[in-house]
Amino acid sequence: MVVSKTQRIAAISLAAVALILFFVFRPSAIPVDSAEVRRGPLQITLDAEGVTRVNDRFVIAAPVTGKLMRIALKEGDHVRKGDAVAGVVPPELNAREYREASARARSARAMLDEAVARERSSLLGAAQADRRSARYRKLYTDGAVSKEAFEIAGNEAGVLKKEVEAARSAVESARYSFEALQAEVDRMISGKAVRVVSPAEGRVLLIHEKSERLINAGSPLLDIGDPSAIEIVIDVLSSDATKVRPGNRVVIRDWGGEKELQGVVKTIDPAAFTKTSALGIEEKRVNIVAVLKEYAPLLGDNFRVQAKIVLREAGNVLQVPVSSLFRGRDDWHLFVIENGRAVERSVKIGMRGTYQAEVLSGVRAGQRVVVHPANELKDGIFVTLQE
Repeated sequence: MVVSKTQRIAAISLAAVALILFFVFRPSAIPVDSAEVRRGPLQITLDAEGVTRVNDRFVIAAPVTGKLMRIALKEGDHVRKGDAVAGVVPPELNAREYREASARARSARAMLDEAVARERSSLLGAAQADRRSARYRKLYTDGAVSKEAFEIAGNEAGVLKKEVEAARSAVESARYSFEALQAEVDRMISGKAVRVVSPAEGRVLLIHEKSERLINAGSPLLDIGDPSAIEIVIDVLSSDATKVRPGNRVVIRDWGGEKELQGVVKTIDPAAFTKTSALGIEEKRVNIVAVLKEYAPLLGDNFRVQAKIVLREAGNVLQVPVSSLFRGRDDWHLFVIENGRAVERSVKIGMRGTYQAEVLSGVRAGQRVVVHPANELKDGIFVTLQE
């Protein structure tokens, strides 16, 4: 069969039109981001903000109401147990207060004198009872008195001895009361400062009141503690706190130093507290307390840090970015890039971290997967990789 020139031109034209239509109506490749499936270490962590605090902290308060003398110490100074750290001068008594205090002191003095007189009387009675008991013992031995009379005399001597002991205790109590009231009067009249001493050895962490001013009894003056005994307080959601166990490894970051600090979880508070988030939502949170493995001299009290609590970790697992996963009907799915196309695969997930997830089946190392798959991405569609 002879093909004419016109037929050849028509056939070529039809083929060209078909080719043009193919390229015109062919779906354009969707640009996607991708990542490589790889093996490596994986950690399941709980990231939260925390603050440092001194483990053994002593808040020293004013013992009396009065005028606080200017505190000469500075924050960071070292103090020993028993050192005077502050002084408070009680207010002077006015005429009415002086009369009342003096009357209470005189009343205490009179009670002391009365207690001393009772003690002397009881001593005389006890001595007489001892002598009578001794005579009755000799008479009972000679058969001159009955056994009942001898026992009565002995019981009376024993009772009077107990009264002597009670009288001595009453004298001691009355003396302490008198000395306390008299010392209060003397101190307020003399205007001497009451010394405030340190209960333990440490460094001055915070001075609440530096200058002279009137304060009430119980007002905090300064905090003392050992800055080398630092612990980290990390507050997390109560639902996350149930995943943490004592002994979990903790990594401290963004604290101001050059390297990360290592620590372990010490305790988990048994009670939660309510805290309002930045979005105004009330949350139930729990404090996780961690201790550092090594002392960091640059880290002080009430410093802000970023903490990473390691819940689980593995050394060599197959993993993909969490952003490549999406939920199917009954399991997890992702898109694998094969021959320029996105192929949907069902995968089984193990450990899941913040950015990476362990893949137990469905992909192999070295394959590339689509990260942040768009809604228009379908199985088998052409894709192009973005740089």
